[in-house]
Amino acid sequence: MAHLPRADVKVGFACNNRCVFCAQGQKRIACGSLPLAELIRRIQEARARTRGLVLTGGEPLVYKHIVPLVQAASRLGFAPIQIQTNGRMLAYPKVVREVMAAGATEFSPSLHGSTADLHDSLTRAKGSYEQTVAGMRNLVAIGATVVTNSVITRDNTHDLPALVELLATIGIRQAQLAFVHPVGTAEELFDEVVPRLPDVVEPVREAREVARRFGMRLVTEAIPYCFLRGMEELAVEDVIPPTTVVDLDGQIADYSAWREHEGKAHGAPCERCAMRPRCEGPWREYPQRFGWYEFVPIEKTS
Repeated sequence: MAHLPRADVKVGFACNNRCVFCAQGQKRIACGSLPLAELIRRIQEARARTRGLVLTGGEPLVYKHIVPLVQAASRLGFAPIQIQTNGRMLAYPKVVREVMAAGATEFSPSLHGSTADLHDSLTRAKGSYEQTVAGMRNLVAIGATVVTNSVITRDNTHDLPALVELLATIGIRQAQLAFVHPVGTAEELFDEVVPRLPDVVEPVREAREVARRFGMRLVTEAIPYCFLRGMEELAVEDVIPPTTVVDLDGQIADYSAWREHEGKAHGAPCERCAMRPRCEGPWREYPQRFGWYEFVPIEKTS
């Protein structure tokens, strides 16, 4: 199946969470949001080269002009139109109705723990768990397309099977577990936030079994194949559509190429690995801190 190109457009970095793993760091201080007219101009420009649209931030659902922005995207013919969100505003049924009526077709909310204590400690926002879970339930109740994203951190690694089970019982049919990208706040709190890759293997394996039991599609992001032995089908990189990022400064970048050639890295073990042609490697900040000794090549077969 062909994967249509999409644009990832930042509406601003304002957010009602303060996640310990936030890749945007302190950008919210510099620019909370952009004028609606400017954002419409940017999506018009992006439409010339892409078909799908992801509205992200920050938290796009706290942007006061999100409904007219989605309406403009719909008029331009974007499909799908996804809102990448922490899910808290979706706890309000009116918000769900308005953005869907405007033309939003997909939602990607984020839950990072199976309990309020764990999730709220990672978002540093008391009550965020209850709102995000309520928002997911609202989406499921109206049959919206939902693909969740959960960031794997040091504190929630052990919780991944329970988290996937919770998502399944809510009614989520597609979920992603993304290894934390050590930039922004995650870089500032590196030692507290970033787990070791070998430590995520068994929790991911257990989460995979939970997902299978519930008939849920589970994928992983930024976990190299050498840590997915026997569960290589989880790696999402092969099916991520070509993505153009329109950042807050207006700069347009080929994120797909950046992710593969700059964001991630390969070391000496990778050159001997059978999966090297397919594997993007880890986020480059990981081996810069820990080295390459954990990476054991998958043997090539004759």
